Amino acid sequence: MSNNSQELNKADVVLIGAGIMSATLGVMLKELQPDLTIQIFERLDTIAAESSDAMNNAGTGHSAFCELNYTPQKPDGSIEIKKAIQIAEQFEISKEFWAHLVETGFISSPKSFITKVPHIAFVWGAENVEYLKKRQQAMAKHHFFKDMLYSENHAQLKQWMPLVMQNRDAGQKVSGTYMDIGTDVNFGALSRMLFDKLRQQPGVSLHIQHEVENIKRAKDNSWTVTVKDTANGNTRKLNAKFVFVGAGGGALPLLQKSGIPESKGFGGFPVSGQWLVCNNPEVIAQHNAKVYGKASVGSPPMSVPHLDTRTVNGKKELLFGPYAGFSTRFLKKGSLLDLFKSIKFDNIRPLLSVGVNEIPLTKYLIGQVLQSPTDRLKALQDYYPEAKMSDWKLEIAGQRVQIIKKDEKKGGKLEFGTEVVTSADGSISALLGASPGASTSVPIMIQLIERCFKDKAQSAAWQAKLKQMIPSYGQSLSNNEELANATRARTSEVLGLA
Repeated sequence: MSNNSQELNKADVVLIGAGIMSATLGVMLKELQPDLTIQIFERLDTIAAESSDAMNNAGTGHSAFCELNYTPQKPDGSIEIKKAIQIAEQFEISKEFWAHLVETGFISSPKSFITKVPHIAFVWGAENVEYLKKRQQAMAKHHFFKDMLYSENHAQLKQWMPLVMQNRDAGQKVSGTYMDIGTDVNFGALSRMLFDKLRQQPGVSLHIQHEVENIKRAKDNSWTVTVKDTANGNTRKLNAKFVFVGAGGGALPLLQKSGIPESKGFGGFPVSGQWLVCNNPEVIAQHNAKVYGKASVGSPPMSVPHLDTRTVNGKKELLFGPYAGFSTRFLKKGSLLDLFKSIKFDNIRPLLSVGVNEIPLTKYLIGQVLQSPTDRLKALQDYYPEAKMSDWKLEIAGQRVQIIKKDEKKGGKLEFGTEVVTSADGSISALLGASPGASTSVPIMIQLIERCFKDKAQSAAWQAKLKQMIPSYGQSLSNNEELANATRARTSEVLGLA
């Protein structure tokens, strides 16, 4: 799928990995400067088949409505909502850009990638119920979350989520919060739409089954990128002024090959996942929500259990999970040697110290790997008491690589989230980490553009274009209730969520 016969020897921009991050950055840069030449390389034979794919990605439009790991309880018992506000604002910005693409005809049908689905947080037990109540009280004071409903009433909760409350012990102490304006996002479908349009632009070439083997600094401070065509085994080199490594779990090894000082000390901790996928249409029809619970002690954020309504290729699906696990692969279709190859002299101390300090996580992952079908059914029945194993099948979910970085006190620490690593001159940038990644792809790429194309980003032409793409650009949605409400109303209308 290589279009344009342009000789593969020079490019203004090289994007590595055909997922949501590269798609977003490519579309933005082409709007900001239409004469840019862009080369995109994807190692697989399909676009967005790794982290961005619908079944490899949580698919929740992460707005912090239902994800309890974004609102930790502080030692004094109060609830910290700062991260929740930040993530909610980032998702609103993503919706602004998608609405712009719909309005300009770049995306023809928003329903093919985004749908409205209520977001529910659900807990049981006196301590958890008290936590959720305090969380709702704290969050409802902010305009992003002012419509968040709370209930401990079984009858009310049954209206919100019939499957979850069906034949549940009437004496069990439970509670839930409800946000009507939640969304489900198929990031695989969105990525494919963006790439389909992007590769029709002049000066853009997309190459599938092309694996980037090396990235090396050239004498003029540009980059020499070595690419292998895995279909025929041929290897080629090209020169790039700017390189973005958006290869999911494959980003760390490529970043290490670049040799930039900023890459030193980073390591990766791979976490695999599995879903239980419902195959009974009658059960699927009874649930219409994303119901998130509390994570187990020691578990990574991507493993927060949820009973999840999804729309995949126009069809309603119901998933439960993800069940976490451990694999030494950095990609779902990677090598078992990925982890070992990533170990370098500069990151061995952070890796070893995390191994020592993260014993609860290690125990949790081992326990998840050793789970029997009965164990998995029991976990599902906490959320859906009437669940029968015959209605569900186990499917492999995506592979995530959590960031390990240097830490002055501990030697190394495990980071849950995403981080952009950029060279001092801004000529190469890589995205590491996992959740809430895809949902915050637009603000992450705006920040990258501001860092890597600093002079141009500050020019009047680019500033004007950025404000066209993101009408709230340069303003704070979290601090301006009137602007936030108007923005949310407009994007909901354009994206068919109203």
